[in-house]
Amino acid sequence: MTPEELSALVKTTLTEAVAAGDVVLDSIPDEVRVERPKSRDHGDWATNIALQLAKKAGTNPRQLAEIIATRLNEHEGISAVEIAGPGFINITLDAAAAGQLAQQIVEAGDSYGHNEALVGHTINLEYVSANPTGPLHMGHTRWAAVGDAIARVLRASGAELTTEYYINDAGNQMNVFADSVLAAVHGEPTPEGGYPGQYIQDLAAQITAERPEIKDLPRDEALPVVRELAYSGQLAQIRKTLEDFHIAFDLWFSEKTLHDGGKIDDAVATLREQGHVYDKDGAVFLRTTDFGDDKDRVLIKADGEKTYFAADAAYYLSKRERGFTEKIYLLGADHHGYIGRLKAIAACAGDDPETNIEILIGQMISVKGARLSKRAGNMILLEELIEWLGADALRYTLARYPTDSPLDVDPELLQSKTNDNPVFYVQYAHARACNAARNAEAHGVDRSSFDAGQLSHEREEELLAHLASFPNTVARAAELREPHRVARYLEDLASAYHAWYAKCRIAPSTSESGETEPVSDLHRGRLWLNDAAVQVLRNGLALLGVTAPEKM
Repeated sequence: MTPEELSALVKTTLTEAVAAGDVVLDSIPDEVRVERPKSRDHGDWATNIALQLAKKAGTNPRQLAEIIATRLNEHEGISAVEIAGPGFINITLDAAAAGQLAQQIVEAGDSYGHNEALVGHTINLEYVSANPTGPLHMGHTRWAAVGDAIARVLRASGAELTTEYYINDAGNQMNVFADSVLAAVHGEPTPEGGYPGQYIQDLAAQITAERPEIKDLPRDEALPVVRELAYSGQLAQIRKTLEDFHIAFDLWFSEKTLHDGGKIDDAVATLREQGHVYDKDGAVFLRTTDFGDDKDRVLIKADGEKTYFAADAAYYLSKRERGFTEKIYLLGADHHGYIGRLKAIAACAGDDPETNIEILIGQMISVKGARLSKRAGNMILLEELIEWLGADALRYTLARYPTDSPLDVDPELLQSKTNDNPVFYVQYAHARACNAARNAEAHGVDRSSFDAGQLSHEREEELLAHLASFPNTVARAAELREPHRVARYLEDLASAYHAWYAKCRIAPSTSESGETEPVSDLHRGRLWLNDAAVQVLRNGLALLGVTAPEKM
């Protein structure tokens, strides 16, 4: 019995009690939440539905809990129901009902863990969005890993999601970038305030190879050509690095299209219609102080130049026009000041800043022993971190911790093949379970039949309990934007699997005389349970963008 099935059973029981006149309620909740109790001594599952509804039912929680418990005890698959504290209902499943989950997980396959917690939510998730003037570096690494993991749990929880990379390809930094590359084309020093690093030289060499005539063009003619070619080359390198990190965006949105397509002017006009734009000293302002910002923001300067803030406003309105009711921004540690102004844009546009926009700030990471890049000169590159530590270890570690605190990554730990290394520990559990299945099948054990009642060992009960809580873990990770919950869950599951593996043989044993016991329903049942663990470990790692090796 899955948690969803048990939840539906509690709801059915409550409905029956209302129909029989035992309980008076105008309505019954669409969903009854069941959760794992902190102690296994309190049963397999618990619900606080009686505490939630007692006041509406005109009774005290324990009386309502007793009514529900009495009816629950009559249903097949329920071993015991007890009332605890002020009215918590603790439920214990019988072995067959609990064990049935193993078969359900195997048959569900990759979809197990998917849930409907966010069905009906239309979300735009923007993250990384680094300037295309250089390679991705360590400052982008955390949100690259965590942002993609958030996207995966959102989709697994039913959200209609678009992931987006905002390309800052407008503004003066692109001119400085082009000047830097053009100087390299001519073998000149980096201009003052320009971009240093070998990657600039590499781009210059690439452009010269493609367009050898570029050196002979007047600078005013060469500059726009170099700008476009360098931009394309650098953006391609960024895409490649993200692919190596197992990340693919649904949409790459160019800031330049906001300027070229008149979207910024349209945005200013829209905000003016909303009554939040005013003119002062020749400039155009958005009255963001009405919504908590520390000062009103300039949209258009007195000389007619559009500000970065104007582009931010136009970009927000673009997301709104494209039908995204929820916009999530993942920003770096130095962007705290953006929270108030972005929420103010949402409010000025007529949205609810508490529900239509969400801004998450990720703290910086450091990596012990990391060296500045020879290519970039003044930064630690993501591509070099991937080569050094491996995409799996880096992604898992970055997703394993809440993003609101700094993180110091230990390379020696990440590269160690010990149980102290969390990603190794989880991947090894998956590989071990795959090997256990191969060994069992070599001894004639298959999944031709399944007697769920055979899975009654206490370690089996514990493992089944962990497997059952996976969908709820995914849902909570999605709702709270906290994929580290999946990582910590996987470590607990791996521990439960290893403990089960040590006590419960899947393959038939062989006596000292060389006789092998016949294959039984117990062996087959344990193979089902083993393969259910394989599936959940694989599904969980996939949500973090981490591979699940079958051999290690």
